[in-house]
Amino acid sequence: MMDKIQLASLQQADFTKATRPAASSTPAPDQSFEDALQAQLGRPPAVRFSAHAQRRISSRNIEFGREETMRLEEAVEKAAGKGARESLILMDDLALVVSIKNKTVITAVDADSRKDNVFTNIDSVVLT
Repeated sequence: MMDKIQLASLQQADFTKATRPAASSTPAPDQSFEDALQAQLGRPPAVRFSAHAQRRISSRNIEFGREETMRLEEAVEKAAGKGARESLILMDDLALVVSIKNKTVITAVDADSRKDNVFTNIDSVVLT
């Protein structure tokens, strides 16, 4: 079963694995998005999220879980392998603008919000 992170209800989510002790099962009220991802992945995420991207994910109620994180990391590695610097990564109904050099998500846009938008300052697109 895939666990999802929904920032709007981050305090209520359970990010534990069966092998983790019960004491770490509930994230602290001030836990950041990246801390929640790290707890869910069991390691630090290879891709960071800017404060702006975290606000966009939260305000748009975008679910971002382990599977999405893994797909994002793979897409960033593909783009880096091709020499990309700033990429638009399209995952299902989600568009992410990512600094490949810094491995940082700059912004996140869901399907409803990306209508009639123009993405600038990107040099590549990764479909995943």
